[in-house]
Amino acid sequence: MPLNLPTFLTWLRMLAIPLLVGIFYAPLSASAMNLAATALFLAAAITDWVDGWLARRLKQTSAFGAFLDPVADKLLVCAALVMLVELNRVHALIAVIIIGREITISALREWMAQIGAHSNVAVHSIGKFKTIAQLVAIPMLLYNQPLFGWVDCALLGRWLIVVAAILTVWSMLFYLRRAWPYLRDAA
Repeated sequence: MPLNLPTFLTWLRMLAIPLLVGIFYAPLSASAMNLAATALFLAAAITDWVDGWLARRLKQTSAFGAFLDPVADKLLVCAALVMLVELNRVHALIAVIIIGREITISALREWMAQIGAHSNVAVHSIGKFKTIAQLVAIPMLLYNQPLFGWVDCALLGRWLIVVAAILTVWSMLFYLRRAWPYLRDAA
């Protein structure tokens, strides 16, 4: 396992997960808890972009980094969603849809890679839009209070997480449709 700066940042993102969860059990005021969780989630999300950029820029891409990066992203999003369900800020059905899709598509990609057809389920723009909606909605739901006195983060976050869930189902159906000939032949 090569330990370079991009991989180190990915490991830091994974280490942020127990910290994110721990914030909600710390003896903090609700406002301080929301702010700390939002700041940590945003910092972790930014490292996702930075580690990819650095890996390409420094020519430090690796198979392990390519594996670990999406795992870290999915674990971070899943942990945040579970905490948001616990805080009654996200409906459990939304979390199940998003988490279930992540597990399903990850397994599908692994299987497709094993049979040499990984390119058929490569990342598509629908999945990217889903990720953007999630990565905007989650910090808003973590913050859960007005921003600058006029942006209702809670309301906007709830709308965006529903959009993310819709895009989640749409992208899952897209990937499953692309994989269907292989799934059908395997049955």
